[in-house]
Amino acid sequence: MKQMKQVPFATVCAGLVALGTVFGLFTLQLRADGYEQYVQYMAFASVMMYFTAAMTGVTWFRARRTDSD
Repeated sequence: MKQMKQVPFATVCAGLVALGTVFGLFTLQLRADGYEQYVQYMAFASVMMYFTAAMTGVTWFRARRTDSD
């Protein structure tokens, strides 16, 4: 059976953190421009990107630990 390639966890995690940062900065810009009705949604999207990045990091750690056994 062929060995499957390892998912590029670092790339996915870094991309999610970058996206969360962009959403966070966009949230601040929306607030400064007076678009308060959209601030909550963008802040939620930013937090979800950071959460997903953290869960990707946990998955990466666990996958490496399992492979070393």
